[in-house]
Amino acid sequence: MKIDTHQHFWKYNDRDYVWMAAGMDKLRKDHLPVDLLPLINDAGVSATVAVQARQCFEESTWLLQLADEYPFIRAVVGWVDLCSARAVEQLELLTQHPKFRGVRHVVHDEPDDEFMLRKGFLSGLSQLKRFGLTYDLLLFPRHLPIACDVVKRFPDQLFVLDHIAKPPVRAREIEPWARDLKRLAGFANVVCKISGLITEADWNSWTAQDLEPYLDVVLDAFGPARLMIGSDWPVCTLAGDYASVINLEADYVSRLSGDEQHAILETNPIKVYSIRI
Repeated sequence: MKIDTHQHFWKYNDRDYVWMAAGMDKLRKDHLPVDLLPLINDAGVSATVAVQARQCFEESTWLLQLADEYPFIRAVVGWVDLCSARAVEQLELLTQHPKFRGVRHVVHDEPDDEFMLRKGFLSGLSQLKRFGLTYDLLLFPRHLPIACDVVKRFPDQLFVLDHIAKPPVRAREIEPWARDLKRLAGFANVVCKISGLITEADWNSWTAQDLEPYLDVVLDAFGPARLMIGSDWPVCTLAGDYASVINLEADYVSRLSGDEQHAILETNPIKVYSIRI
């Protein structure tokens, strides 16, 4: 069983998806479960985790509605305004649904690099453990030292690093990303998604060899017990199709033992997102 721990859905409009920059025209249309279903079937993926793409409470409730309609969506990582006085109220509402398993904020688009250190954000983050929720870290490499500070403050909170913190693959640079990622991996309450890599490489000419040095760093830092795979569909379609991403990740972990592959592809996601099989 393969579980894709990172994919998105949207009904496109100009207002909610301003992050779709020049060159992302193919993303500017609806991407819904009916579009993903044949792709996961062809790629041998049995279940997915749907992750927020809008910064609004309605995004979370909409994704949960999709999860009710499409059983392959086994968990939702939604959005809650953690800085709001209503954060606990929103968490109480959302966690009534068994598939609401985590929260994410698009930190790397915040003008303040130290957004996660704001008192209000930290207060909201401190509530997630009592609801049994993960927090997905969406970062650029420059945010990794700040993430270390945040993670250290909440040793009992489970954090998930998305897209291995978007290393500069296109520029073929490793440091200081590798150093800071290893430091973050030193905290036992952080796991990592192998995801989002091909869109950090050259969209038109990337090869598996371009990505391998970054994957090697991540495998060494987190080990098989704290890794998962994710497609980042449909964003990944800027640089490749769904099957090519899943195959790239599965091929990389195929060098590991059967038990280690099983952990990355299935048991780690089930544990991290409390997925019911």
